[in-house]
Amino acid sequence: MKALLLYPQFPQSFWSYDRFMELAGLKATIPPLGIITVAALLPSHWDIRFRDRNVATETDEDWQWCDMVILSAMLVQKTDFQALIRKGVRLGKLVAVGGPYPTSVPDDALNAGAQFLVLDEGEMTIPPFVEAVERGETQGIFRSLEKPDVTQTPQPRFDLLQRDAYLMMAMQFSRGCPFNCEFCDIISLYGRKPRTKDPEQALAELQTLYDLGWRGSLFIVDDNFIGNKRNVKRFLRALIPWMQEHDYPFTFITEASVNLAEDDELLELMTEAGFYAVFLGIETPDQDSLQITGKVQNTRAPLVDACRRINDAGLLIYAGFILGFDGERSGAGDRIQTFVEQTNIPQPMLGLLQALPNTALWTRLKQEKRLLAESGHPTGDQNSLMNFVPTRPISELAKDYVEGFWQLYEPQRYLRRCLQQCLQIRSGKTRRQTMQFPLNKGLPLMMQLIWHQGIRRPEIRGQFWRQLWTILRQKPQMLNLYLGLCAAGEHFWEYRALARERIQQQIGYDPLEVPATEAATPESVLVH
Repeated sequence: MKALLLYPQFPQSFWSYDRFMELAGLKATIPPLGIITVAALLPSHWDIRFRDRNVATETDEDWQWCDMVILSAMLVQKTDFQALIRKGVRLGKLVAVGGPYPTSVPDDALNAGAQFLVLDEGEMTIPPFVEAVERGETQGIFRSLEKPDVTQTPQPRFDLLQRDAYLMMAMQFSRGCPFNCEFCDIISLYGRKPRTKDPEQALAELQTLYDLGWRGSLFIVDDNFIGNKRNVKRFLRALIPWMQEHDYPFTFITEASVNLAEDDELLELMTEAGFYAVFLGIETPDQDSLQITGKVQNTRAPLVDACRRINDAGLLIYAGFILGFDGERSGAGDRIQTFVEQTNIPQPMLGLLQALPNTALWTRLKQEKRLLAESGHPTGDQNSLMNFVPTRPISELAKDYVEGFWQLYEPQRYLRRCLQQCLQIRSGKTRRQTMQFPLNKGLPLMMQLIWHQGIRRPEIRGQFWRQLWTILRQKPQMLNLYLGLCAAGEHFWEYRALARERIQQQIGYDPLEVPATEAATPESVLVH
């Protein structure tokens, strides 16, 4: 069997860092772990070609060569995913699909023409899929309610990657999350009992990346890295001597729940092991909204204090925020802006709430007949209107979102937060340069940054040089991370205009120019 594994393109989004990637000479932020793990699960006698279409598209010869096309996708990749299915069918190829998107919405893949749906977690469903293919079957749906033991998961095929095209490499330590947030699809996909790899298994993956020549940042893609604190501490205690023996070849970033701030030992282990940043799902500073959506782990201590404790431990904070929770009070966008400025979170991700398929939120809204059939399934994009009828007027929410994004990414405010966040992070004794960057990429990026922010933009030119001098004097070990944050501003300053334009296209007016009281009704906007 000749299998062509394709990873669909992402649209321009908050996380695509398009302008930054262009300036840095890179193609994508992180590689797709899912599909290169699929490659490791396929039989060794199958011939495999892999193409990440965010790095380089496949050729006509690739299509002619293959017997089967295998796709993996998330909701946000919907457009390219469906186009690839249709192309495969048109060319007479077998098409097999998997990943979070078809697992959550299998009918979309079937309607596009996919013959094989290999859903849920691949360790359970790929073996029967392979058996069916080798028996000569030409269609089938493979599902499993059973969750695999990830200690038996093979190493991803890192060798298939064009590694120098990515900002970071990636690995996974655990799946699942113990919490029960109403809007989150992770627990429906992977369960509430976090399953972890063995420390030796995780270190073997790091050794493979090391042997392949990777040096630099590495994203541990767990949706909640600290979901199983006992096991993650075991891993970190093994990782620390490995990092020392290998002269700290990597720096790490991951996602975690806010209760990370409650565990001083865990924070210390993370920073000693080489972690430099963590993404937190803060969602909102409004305690009543957190209670309604089931995010109780964010209500146990003041969120501003939690962020400061994490900074004090030595970690930079990225964070996600959401507008549109049921019962949300007016002014929620202003309160998020105030929180971000208080904590100096440099890159807040702001989005409008979406009801993702098979979540508790989806189920409740469906029962309440508040889901909007006309909206179709959400794409996971941060600037799509809700796919349900909210309790606040959509005109208010649209204004809060666009105004919040516009203000948070005003260039002077953004650069100020970048500096302040770096200054307030404690520097540990073992800390090397954060966010390692290859010299051949870093120097051209630095020159571009000086041109765009230190010369070309008069509104931030003076601020750029003053802040650069400050970071060199006060926190030189944070220089790489600080410059990376500054350079990412080029993406966000373009993206805030795109986000504003996309919302305007959906509601028919510019929320920053039309007062909310004069805007259209929620029903007319959402339905049309």
